[in-house]
Amino acid sequence: MLPEQSSPVILSHTTMNARRWPIVAITLLILVATGFTVVRANVLGMGERFDRLTGRIEAFVDPPPDRSTIPTVVVTPEPSESPSPTPEPTSAPSADPTPTPTPTPLVREAVDVALVDDHATVFASQLTEKDCAVAGTQMVLAMLGLGDTSEAFQTEIHDRIGEWESLSDSLNGGWGPAAVSLALTEYGATGYEIRAYSTYTDALRDSAIAITEMDKPVVIFPWWGAHTWVMTGFRADADPTLFADATISGAYILDPWYPRTSSIWGPSDGPGNFEDLAELARNWPVGTGRDGWSRPEGAYPDRDGRFVVLIPTTPRDG
Repeated sequence: MLPEQSSPVILSHTTMNARRWPIVAITLLILVATGFTVVRANVLGMGERFDRLTGRIEAFVDPPPDRSTIPTVVVTPEPSESPSPTPEPTSAPSADPTPTPTPTPLVREAVDVALVDDHATVFASQLTEKDCAVAGTQMVLAMLGLGDTSEAFQTEIHDRIGEWESLSDSLNGGWGPAAVSLALTEYGATGYEIRAYSTYTDALRDSAIAITEMDKPVVIFPWWGAHTWVMTGFRADADPTLFADATISGAYILDPWYPRTSSIWGPSDGPGNFEDLAELARNWPVGTGRDGWSRPEGAYPDRDGRFVVLIPTTPRDG
């Protein structure tokens, strides 16, 4: 995210700086002409309005390609199942029925799952204010043995955005969830699907199940969809793959913004920090009137107001 400025726009427009500066200059001229003063703080929402205006002008001056990309799957909660009535017997029971084996009862135990023993070994800090999605992609690849954490590799991924950006994924161009999925696929991490949930608890639960079953990290998009975190594990009062009522108490997170501090979200946490539910809800806004995905550059019908994750659907090789 942006450190001492207004609302972050990290997923938007991470191409060459030369592409953005003329747009910023045009925006500043418009703001001066209309009597606005640009400040480096979100005073009375001014910073957010500036980001919104910048995004719209940027999309008008240098629009991203309008091409098909990875769709967002909107996940709706499954309805609770009512007990089925006991069927009437169709015939009299035999005199000597075969006994039905008694199933072994499931043992409910707390779980603490982490895909990485030493998070520092797979951590990569974003090289610029706007490269969180690039660094997030890099860390997933490093965890899966498909890349490293070097600056050179992050730069390589960054420079290939033209292969993956699309209008529906990011109205400003540059990195969105679909671009991350396509980049992961290009480097061998296939099967990542964009899902949007009505609640962050549903998103967190499905993420925990995917981590357990697929042995791969999940990419989540906090800060109203402006940032990128890599979820590498979780804690719960029971195994969510076995117990439908398992409660997830938090997640292990790789935050590429570390070691920076944000004027909006505060200091970032170190590699693999355990984020409890309160901290997750603060960074992935819940109950604020502006929950989940809420981008200033325009509408994303399948994402707005929902909690967006990039979730693995195929198991790790080997």
